[in-house]
Amino acid sequence: MDEFKQKLTAAGFRGELDDSDQTREFYSHDASLFEVKPQLVVMPKDSKDVQTLVGLVSANKKKMPELSLTARSAGTDMSGGAVNEGIIVDFSKHFTKIESVTPTEARTQPGVFYRDFEKETLKKGALMPSYPASRDLCTVGGMVANNSGGEKSLEYGKVKDFVTELKVVFADGKEYVVKPLNKRELIKKMGQKDYEGQLYKRLFELCEKNYDVIHNAEPKVSKNSMGYNLWYVWNRETGIFDLTKLIVGSQGTLGFVTDITYRLVPKRQHSGLLVVFLHDIDRLGEIIPKVLEHKPATFESFDDATLILSIKFMPSFLKMLGVKKFIRLLISLIPDGFLLLRGIPKLILMIEFNGDTEDEVRQKIRALHKELKTNRVRYEINGQEEDPTEASSEKFWLMRRQSFSLLRSKVKDKHTAPFIDDLVVNPEHLTEFLPKLRKIVKKYDLFATIAGHMGDGNFHIIPLMKIEEEKERAKLLPAMKEVDELVLHYKGSLSGEHNDGLIRGPWLEQQFGKAVVDLFRQTKQIFDPGNIFNPHKKSDADWDYSFSHIRQQF
Repeated sequence: MDEFKQKLTAAGFRGELDDSDQTREFYSHDASLFEVKPQLVVMPKDSKDVQTLVGLVSANKKKMPELSLTARSAGTDMSGGAVNEGIIVDFSKHFTKIESVTPTEARTQPGVFYRDFEKETLKKGALMPSYPASRDLCTVGGMVANNSGGEKSLEYGKVKDFVTELKVVFADGKEYVVKPLNKRELIKKMGQKDYEGQLYKRLFELCEKNYDVIHNAEPKVSKNSMGYNLWYVWNRETGIFDLTKLIVGSQGTLGFVTDITYRLVPKRQHSGLLVVFLHDIDRLGEIIPKVLEHKPATFESFDDATLILSIKFMPSFLKMLGVKKFIRLLISLIPDGFLLLRGIPKLILMIEFNGDTEDEVRQKIRALHKELKTNRVRYEINGQEEDPTEASSEKFWLMRRQSFSLLRSKVKDKHTAPFIDDLVVNPEHLTEFLPKLRKIVKKYDLFATIAGHMGDGNFHIIPLMKIEEEKERAKLLPAMKEVDELVLHYKGSLSGEHNDGLIRGPWLEQQFGKAVVDLFRQTKQIFDPGNIFNPHKKSDADWDYSFSHIRQQF
C-alpha cells in the first residue's frame, strides 16, 4: 500500500492518509458483528480528492488487485456495510457542509450528522422525516447508502422518496449530477459518446429488456432495502428514468455520493400519542387494521424485554437527559408503575398522530381510543387521557429509540449481534408470525429485544450473545436460516431499512431468485466493472467470507 500512497500524493490528493495500527483497528468495526481490518484509511478534503482517489484505484486495479474503496461516515451501519480490507474512505471529517436550506429543499454533503442537519431544517419549519432510530448518531450520507427509514416511514416513506438529486463519482473517476430524466432528456443522455452516455444506455437497455421481471421482483411489502432498486429506475407509464432510486440503497457499491439534495416537508406543530399495553398478541389481527384505518403518523412497538431493559438501566437516562428532564421522566413513569404492578405487558404499542392544532390531534386520538375500547386493552393518551401533551410521551420514545444503545453499552458480558435485525412481514400476518418468531428465538436461547414499526410490519430483533465463544457463533447460521425462511414464507423482506452488507448479501438469491440476482450482477458490472466499490456486498456477497470475519474479540 506504500506504493499506492505515493501515487496518491503525487496525483495531488490533499486529504489525510493513515495506515497506523490504531486507526486500522478503529475502522475495522462498525455497529455490526463483523471485523475486517483495512489496509489504509483516507479522508478526502473535497470532491476533487474523491475523483483523484477513484480514478487512481481504477487505473491501478489490475496491477494492484488488493485495491478497493469503501465509503464510511459515522460507522453506525449494522449490516457490515462500512468495513472492508482495502481502503476505507471517511467522509465524516471534511464533507460536513450544509450548503443550503429552504422550507422545501436542502442541499448537504454526505458527512453531515443528521442531528445537525435537522437543527437547520427546523429553523425553516421543515423536516426530512425518513430518519432512523440512530438519528442522533448517523450521517445523511449513510442514510442515502442504506435507503433508511424509521418511525415516520409509515406516513412519509423512505429516503428514496426524498432524494431529488445527487452528485456521484463513478468508476471513471469523474463526478456526475444524477437526477430524474424525462424520455427526451434520457434519449439525449444516451446519445452522448462518453462514459456517462454508455452507462445510461446500458442500464436503460437492461431495465427495458427485463421490465416485467424487474417490476415483478419488487418485494410486496411496505419497505425494502434488499438488492438494487431496479424497479424504481425506469417507468414506462410516466416516461421517467430516475437513477437516484438506484444509487439510494446501493451501499456505496456503484459509486461515491459527494452531494445530496433532499426534499423537505413541513414540520407538524402538534403531536399526541396513544399507548396500548397488550398482555397477549392474540388481538393484534383486530387491532392493526383498526389503527391503520385512522392513518396515524407513526405506529411503533416494543416488547417486554425492551421495557425491562429500560427500567433496569434507567440511571443511564440521567446522563442522556440532564437532571431536570430526568426528574420529569421519573415523575411521568409513576402512573405506569401502578399499571406494571398488574403484570408486565408482552407488547407496548405507540400510535402517534400529528396535526396543525392541538385540537386536531386530540380529536384523532379520541376517535381511535373509542374504537380500541372494545378490545379491552389498556391505554394512555400521552400520560393523561384527557390532556394529551407531547412532553409526557417522551418516556416511551426514549425506551423505543434507545434500546439498541443500552444493549450495546450496558450489558457487559454479552454483545449485540444484529443478524436477524430488520425483517419485514405484512401486518396482516403478524398474529401468526410473531409467536413463530419468538419460538425460534427461544429455541436458540437468545436474549433479544424486539422493537418495530408495527404499521409497516418491520421488526428489529437484536440478540445479546457471547460471539467470541464458538458455541455461540455456531448458532448464527441455523438461527438466521430459520428466521429468514419464516420471513420468506410470509412473502416478506429480510431487510426493510438496514440493507444487505455482509450479513444479508448472501441471501439475495433466496429473496429474489437467481434470474433477478443475475440482473443485480449485470448492474454492478455496468457501474463498476473492476469491482473497486465496496466488494463482498450486494450481489458480490458470500457467506463463507462473511462468517470468517465475524468479530471474535470485544
